[in-house]
Amino acid sequence: MKPSNHPPLYLLVAVTSFFLGTIADSFGKSESSASTTIPTESTARANGDSHDKPAPVGSTSFDRNPAFADADDQLPAFASAPSAGDPTGSNPSEKPASSKPASAVPVLKTHLGNVEIFTANNEWNRDISDLPVHRMSSTWLRAIGNSDHLHPDFGTVWRGSPIGIPFVVVDSDQPKVTVNFEYDDESDPGPYPIPQGVAIEGGPDAPYDSDRHIIMIDPKKKLLYEIFQAIPDPVFGWRAGSGAIFDLSSDKLRPDGWTSSDAAGLPVFPGLVRYDEVAEGEIRHALRFTVERTQRAYIHPARHFASRHTDPTLPPMGLRVRLRADYDISKFPPSAQVVLRALKKYGMLLADNGRNWFVSGAPDPRWKDSDLATLKRVNGRDFECVYTGPLKK
Repeated sequence: MKPSNHPPLYLLVAVTSFFLGTIADSFGKSESSASTTIPTESTARANGDSHDKPAPVGSTSFDRNPAFADADDQLPAFASAPSAGDPTGSNPSEKPASSKPASAVPVLKTHLGNVEIFTANNEWNRDISDLPVHRMSSTWLRAIGNSDHLHPDFGTVWRGSPIGIPFVVVDSDQPKVTVNFEYDDESDPGPYPIPQGVAIEGGPDAPYDSDRHIIMIDPKKKLLYEIFQAIPDPVFGWRAGSGAIFDLSSDKLRPDGWTSSDAAGLPVFPGLVRYDEVAEGEIRHALRFTVERTQRAYIHPARHFASRHTDPTLPPMGLRVRLRADYDISKFPPSAQVVLRALKKYGMLLADNGRNWFVSGAPDPRWKDSDLATLKRVNGRDFECVYTGPLKK
């Protein structure tokens, strides 16, 4: 993907605001008010790789400022490590087959009907509890942070904004709009069914250079629409960094090397923890998580990297981790146990650069934040990286 020929989106909005004089009121606070937004993945980027927006393939990405970083957020130093090869005896051109039978497909229940979230054979829905541990597991866990804790990046409300990545259900007759993408050569042109007042990650006042995901699901047509860094503009219409449309009845991937609304080129929605599935007692899919620094490589089903670092001790996009089978979850609240069981069976997929061990979910007023906070008892050392395929650079 070639670098954009126009300035970053938030600068375009700022210029438009200056000349029109009204945009600031319609959009809310400026970037300087970032301290009033929720410190979720999109606003809590620490000093990792670039990815407040998808980095073009082959481009140089830059480290972010350590905004919202904790005092003890220090990356460990590393001695030299072996190259990130594949387990001995495996065929590097193939993914290891799981002996586990296909699980029931996750279903989103809506007022417009129920829709299955991809097929039973989709990587998001794959049982990985019997896959081999990757030989780079200890190295990659150390890079992410053995002592860093799991952080539920979802919940109810914090400082007036919902915590997590929201989504909306739309009818098939929802009017569609054209979106002007910064990375248009790796975005699906649409149009996109964006309803008025659509929920934006971080709220409508989120900084213009934050993730600002918007997600729309059409259950009747079984389509998933996702947009990164979505900004409403009264002059140009909707502008965004990138966008992707997924057929929920298909397992077709993005073209190799393409981003999506996520750095790894994956859909965001299937990796979110949702209240409805936790309330039913079972999550039937892998979860989405972020780390501060990744290497310039990815593992299937990821299609894209977002890093300039070639250090093999850093984890690649698409890395799959799972909670150790012997980890005792009996003392956790029931809702947290549902999440932890999913982490043992389906694990997590590394999908973006952000804060270490931040696991994504959808906001919901019914969450009990104190129960979710118990997930912070889980540390990086309690996971293991599994082998799901060779690195692609």
